[in-house]
Amino acid sequence: MTKLKLRLSLVTILLFFVSASISAADFRNSRPEALGMSSERLERLDSVMKSYVDNGQLAGQVILVLRNGRIAYAAENGLRNIESGLPMTKDTIFRIASQTKAIVSTGIMILHERGQLDISHPLSRYIPEWADMQVAVAKDSGGYDLVPAERPITLRNLLTHTGGVSYGNGPAAEAWEAAGFQGWYFANKKEPIAKSIARMAALPLDAQPGEQWIYGYNTDILGAVIEKASGLTLEEFLQSEIFEPLGMENTHFYLPRDKADLLAVVYQPKDGGGIEAIPASDGMRSQGLYKTGDGPNMSFSGGAGLLSTATDYAKFLQMTLNGGELNGERILSRKSIELMTTNHLGDIPFRRGQGFGLGFSVLTDLGSRGTLGSIGEYGWGGAYHSTYWVDPAEQLLVVYLTQIIPATGLDDYAKLRSGIYQAIVD
Repeated sequence: MTKLKLRLSLVTILLFFVSASISAADFRNSRPEALGMSSERLERLDSVMKSYVDNGQLAGQVILVLRNGRIAYAAENGLRNIESGLPMTKDTIFRIASQTKAIVSTGIMILHERGQLDISHPLSRYIPEWADMQVAVAKDSGGYDLVPAERPITLRNLLTHTGGVSYGNGPAAEAWEAAGFQGWYFANKKEPIAKSIARMAALPLDAQPGEQWIYGYNTDILGAVIEKASGLTLEEFLQSEIFEPLGMENTHFYLPRDKADLLAVVYQPKDGGGIEAIPASDGMRSQGLYKTGDGPNMSFSGGAGLLSTATDYAKFLQMTLNGGELNGERILSRKSIELMTTNHLGDIPFRRGQGFGLGFSVLTDLGSRGTLGSIGEYGWGGAYHSTYWVDPAEQLLVVYLTQIIPATGLDDYAKLRSGIYQAIVD
């Protein structure tokens, strides 16, 4: 064997083992230096993030940072339940709210790959009530006029939040509120999600489909599409197609009673400083519905309904970072992940330096955004002040979970990002 062939063989073997290590993602802790990160610099991050708990701004937090499929940094700070003195642990369960959207968007792409739907199809092909929609146009004198939608809403519009659907807070807000659709939760509804979404179609849109980025019930509607196309409930579909293959054992729409003590309590800022638990009777933000297992247990919110852990969500993200596969289980093709994490907005305004893909925001201009990261980074967050992102250029993913709403005056997101990137030394 020539020296060149020998070198090529060694490179091939090395790449195989590196690829296998990333793909396996067994979530073992590694010495940060073995992953191109500095232990000393991560101590800075550790000190800063703990300060939010020590100062009484947060009850607790769980942080998980993976690089090359291994844990570079993990922290469980503070308490998941101050009143009971229960600590944050790696298996603490959180309401991940809008982090649900990426998982449901993945479900749509699974069906797209199988030919059970196509994201270019109109929504009305799956839910006929959404044909011939009306758009509410605000009048200067108050109220609104109704005009016909100029084009149908497509599934891709819903994936990119360009379907013209808000959370019921547009020009026709009173009509949406009267119909029982306002705010981002379905968990208190006593009807299956398919029936809710069919009723919603009677309400006017906030914009012409395909013309504006409007955050709203788009992914909840996609949950109903999954049910229609698959013949399963959204819960059954996600369980069989994503949660079980990826080993996401603590991800649920409704919490089993035997896991009740693992659920983190939701807190809110208190007048004069500090935080307090949100009363269990406080509707969508309370822990009562999930913790006791009460409620209808039939309304699966594809936009905000899931509960999960940092480890479970990191498994899902690592699958996307691996190009659709984890531990020998392929969820999507590499090309589907590529399409999901590409900006689809074109000239539609969004955030400075960012676009939006099929379920994720996508970083398109590092300088315009002005914070540390890499072009191609994708992520999102949840209403209870959780966040995540994936940085393919650095083979890095971050999951940050806590439970506070509103997150008044907190700058922990920025400190978390700076602390992670300053620790990269390779």
